Amino acid sequence: MHTSWKEVEKRAVEFSKTWEGAFYEKGECQTFYNDFFEVFGIKRRSVARFEEHVRRIDNRSGFIDLLWPKRLIVEHKSRGGSLEDAADQAGDYFDALAEEVKPRYQLVCDFQRFSLIDRDTGGKVEFDLPDLHKNLRSFSFMLGLQAPKHRVSKHLNVQAAQCIGKIQDALSKAEYAKRDQEILLTRIVFCLFADNTGIFQPRGVFVDYIESRSKPDGSDLGMLLAFLFQVLDTPLASRQRGLDPELTEFPFINGGMFSERITIPTLSREVRDSLLDACEFDWSEVSPAIFGSLYQAVLSNEQCGDLAAFATSEKNIKKVIDELFLNDLQQEFKKMSLHGVSREESLFTFLSKLVGMTFFDPACGCGNFLAVAYRELRRLELAVLLELNRLGKLQVESKVSQLDVDQFYGIEVNSYSARIASTAMWMTDHIANNELSQSLGVDFIRVPLVKKPHIAIADALSVNWESIIPIVSCSYLFSNPPYKGSKKQSREERVKVREIADLGGAGGTLDYACGWILKAADYARGGVGVGLVTTNSVVQGEQVAQLWPLLFEKYSLELNFAHQTFQWSTESRGRRARVQVVVIGLVPKSRNHLSCRLFQYATAESDPTLVECNKISPYLIVGDELNSPYVTVKKVNNPINGLPKLRTGTKPIDGGYYILDSEERRVLIDREPLAKQYIRPFVGTTEFLEGIERYILVLQDASAKDVKSMRTVKSLIERVVKYRKAEIMNKSGTRKLKAVNELYSRPTAFHITTLPECPFLVLPEVTSENRHYLPIGWLEPPVIPSNLVKIGEDATLEQFALLTSAMHLAWLQGVGGHLEGRNRYSIGIVYNNFPIPDKYDSEKLQKLAKSVLKARDEEAGRGGTLEMMYDVLSMPSKLRAAHAALDNEVDKLYLGKVAKNDHERLVNLLNRYSEMI
Repeated sequence: MHTSWKEVEKRAVEFSKTWEGAFYEKGECQTFYNDFFEVFGIKRRSVARFEEHVRRIDNRSGFIDLLWPKRLIVEHKSRGGSLEDAADQAGDYFDALAEEVKPRYQLVCDFQRFSLIDRDTGGKVEFDLPDLHKNLRSFSFMLGLQAPKHRVSKHLNVQAAQCIGKIQDALSKAEYAKRDQEILLTRIVFCLFADNTGIFQPRGVFVDYIESRSKPDGSDLGMLLAFLFQVLDTPLASRQRGLDPELTEFPFINGGMFSERITIPTLSREVRDSLLDACEFDWSEVSPAIFGSLYQAVLSNEQCGDLAAFATSEKNIKKVIDELFLNDLQQEFKKMSLHGVSREESLFTFLSKLVGMTFFDPACGCGNFLAVAYRELRRLELAVLLELNRLGKLQVESKVSQLDVDQFYGIEVNSYSARIASTAMWMTDHIANNELSQSLGVDFIRVPLVKKPHIAIADALSVNWESIIPIVSCSYLFSNPPYKGSKKQSREERVKVREIADLGGAGGTLDYACGWILKAADYARGGVGVGLVTTNSVVQGEQVAQLWPLLFEKYSLELNFAHQTFQWSTESRGRRARVQVVVIGLVPKSRNHLSCRLFQYATAESDPTLVECNKISPYLIVGDELNSPYVTVKKVNNPINGLPKLRTGTKPIDGGYYILDSEERRVLIDREPLAKQYIRPFVGTTEFLEGIERYILVLQDASAKDVKSMRTVKSLIERVVKYRKAEIMNKSGTRKLKAVNELYSRPTAFHITTLPECPFLVLPEVTSENRHYLPIGWLEPPVIPSNLVKIGEDATLEQFALLTSAMHLAWLQGVGGHLEGRNRYSIGIVYNNFPIPDKYDSEKLQKLAKSVLKARDEEAGRGGTLEMMYDVLSMPSKLRAAHAALDNEVDKLYLGKVAKNDHERLVNLLNRYSEMI
């Protein structure tokens, strides 16, 4: 071999660029192949001939476009010509050649498409001109080397990561240490990537090594991998003499990837087969930005349909980094010609600026944010280098990247995720280096690895972030902190968040992500721009008044950009993510900015619309028309608006044993006729909206004699006792545990007992966000409301009118909480704080309310349920008209006119609330 594969690949890239667009066979064919042979360092005239005469089997004369005796026959067509016809023609010529000159390989080409066949094995490789450098191993015969085994490279998909998952399963069954598993699997993934992207030269050398050197039963595979890892960690000058020639082809990697010592694994045929299966995929297609998530999901046995389930996260990551810094940098590049400064100087100054920037993700996970940010910065840097090159201001030694992975910092509590993050960054770096090399015609590769990202393995809420990267050294902070509601947090997690928030008293009900938000806010006071993806619960319900005053007042920050609620990932085969998130960008109030940027969404799945404004409210609406853009609605125990109190319905905490459906009620009465007097209709949200029958056994006032005489009922009581005891033993959530403890000795009592004695207004606790109206209404005893509805026993018709209006729904959707997008009605936030107009015509509101109820009654008489009536597609026209008339009147009470939209309604209500408090 007269030249290195590295040099061959460089020449292949240049060849592809030179011949891009060529199309005429006779005019350019011979020059094309002279250049093609030069890619491999071969003078064509020394080994092959053009227009070789041959007499075919049918006795007709023909001329072979190119013949290299015993090696290669070529048939060439003009661009767009039929390669199948060319292959047939080459086959005819091959058959006519004497046996001693028949070549093993056949190539047909039309300048832009290549099809190479190994006539001995039948293996076939097809690719386009720009991909020549990726397929050079198929032309090993040009250099007199043994041909690699023919493989059809598969597009990367979830099955590739599942191959790695099978290896992990086998290692776990063999009780291979978890830490060593993490290191081994990460190294294998790096090798697969390196084998497809040119870090290893020639491409495919890793799979050849595994396949040709290891035994089919895999018994020696662990030793071979361990030896290879040692070689990869040894500088070329320090390697042993007499080293296996195949191993000498592997480069020195360094960077810590292969330096840690691990136990040599005992591997099996299953592991070897899974590794070879993984080698069949084209790992150069992997985006390091999504690979960590995919890889970790598979190894955690999570189910996903395909890569699309993860690919969308790149788009969402860019929603953060674009607004935080990338858009500004790109605009600065476009406007590079400054007053009194040459364009050349501006570009070099801009490059220096990029090199001096640092980025920090304190919840970096597998490195998705870091990898996307680095990739985008490298693309911007390349654009600058190409512009300098176009101006003739870039010397050969300057055609390299000055950006590197050590500009990126992260914190991750899981050591495995931290390893994947570092690997993803190196992968991103190499892909960017390849793009730079091909674009500028240089050979730039960072192997051995010298620098590495700074990923600290630590608990981000316990460690001082300045010990990872000082505030003065950090340019931007971005992150996607973990989502976990207060009720789902462990005691330790809850304590950490409360200590950080320092709210006093019970400490609030902040989401786990708020720990990161508040630490980021403290960090941002030093002038660091912050961009976060976080659960939308932090801009809804009671958390708003707990979190945002701290951000606005204690930390002197404000929202500079934001995305309203959107779906974190889209629907994919077999999987639909339900995570709804927001993006918030925070800057110190002292930092000057021309405008804020708010991205509004009609629905969580729709595309956003950009609105520029002066202020963004913590409810993620335009704050310019608010009396105070920083206003937050605080939970209160009693109405501050003059409305009568609402209550929560009955909450039994009984394991479901006291709750009966229609059939269970019938069976119980058949067995225990006496029980009938203690069974009452039980209505929650579903029953109220859909007309479903459900019942509850109410025994608080039952005599001891009655209970003792009903054996089946007594059995149910015993099951409730057993359930409550189990709950205590399981140490369920703190609030629930306290309630269960109180009830344990009183098995017929409920945790919350609500037994109305007169008609009562019912408000469903959770309703669809797609309804145009909040479906509320009256029920009466003996119905018992469940804790899934709120009830008002003193409500009037005019209050019903106000609460079922579009105005009240706008308030609920704007300041209330949500459950997976659905509206969640809260007494303390929504009802108790809802501003009531100063004056209104009671008789007029009552008349409009009666029209709504009458339209409902008519529809109910035809078998309609509230669920049907308030479906946006099936809502009866008469009911819709009654609601529209009511809305117009209520709008005028608040606005003096009919509202244009819900935003106008919410702004008016928040301003009234500000005055009210």
